[in-house]
Amino acid sequence: MSPLPASIPGIVRTRVRAAVRRPARLTPEETAGRALVLRLVSLLLQYPDAELTAARTELTTVVRALPDTPAARRLSGFTGWFAGQDPEALERHYVEMFDLRRRSGLYLTYYLHGDTRRRGMALLALNQRYRAAGWNTDSGELPDHLPVVLEFAALAGPGAGEAPLRQHRRGLELIHRALTDAGSPYRHVLAALLTLLPPATEADRAAVDRLVTEGPPSEEVGLDPYGAYGDGEFAPPGAFVPPVPAPPTRVPAAPTPRTEGPR
Repeated sequence: MSPLPASIPGIVRTRVRAAVRRPARLTPEETAGRALVLRLVSLLLQYPDAELTAARTELTTVVRALPDTPAARRLSGFTGWFAGQDPEALERHYVEMFDLRRRSGLYLTYYLHGDTRRRGMALLALNQRYRAAGWNTDSGELPDHLPVVLEFAALAGPGAGEAPLRQHRRGLELIHRALTDAGSPYRHVLAALLTLLPPATEADRAAVDRLVTEGPPSEEVGLDPYGAYGDGEFAPPGAFVPPVPAPPTRVPAAPTPRTEGPR
C-alpha cells in the first residue's frame, strides 16, 4: 500500500482545529439554553442601575432554574452575592472593577489592538457584522462592549454569533484573571462565559501572560511602561507627559548692576 499523501496530515490538522473552534451540533433546546446563559451573562455584566437591581430576585430565580452545568453553577455563585448587596455598594464595586481598572475593562478590541488605528477598523468590522445579521444596536455603547457582544451572540447563535467571543478569547481570559486577582465576585460571571468557549491553549495562556506584563499594542510615543500606574494597571489613554524643554544653549550676559546715588 502506498503511503498517505503528504497533504493528508495537514488536512486532518486543519479540520481538527476547525472542529475545536466551533461548538458541537446542538439541539434546538440546547441552543436556546445556551442563548439564555449568554443573555444572563450580558445582563449581569451591565451597570447595576435601579432597573437591574430591582430585578435581582427574578434573575436569581432564573439562574436557579437552569440545568446543572458549570456555567449555571458559576452564575449561581455570583447571583447569591449580587442579591445580598446594597445597591450603592454594587455601583461602587462595578465602577471600580470595570471603569477604573484597565485590565478588567469590558471593551474587547482594546486587548487585541490597544489604542491603535487597527482598533478602529475592528470596531467598524463588528458593526458591519451586526448589520449583516440584521441587527442594529442602539444602546449607545461601542460595538465591542462585552454585554453588546454577548447579546449579539445570544441572538445570532453559536456559529457566527459567537465568533467575536472566540476571536477575543484572550481578552476574556485577561478580564477573568484580573477579576480573580481583585477577589471580585464578577469573576464567576466571566468564568461562566468561558465554560461556553473552547478551552484555552498554551498559546492563549502565554499571550495572556504577555498582556499582563506588556499591555496591549500602542502607537503612543513617550508613555511610561505598562504597569507604572498602580497595581500593574495599563497606562491610561492620554497619559503622555511632554519632556521638560532643554535649557537654552546660550546664557545671556548678566545685567549691569544698578547703582544708587546718595540719599
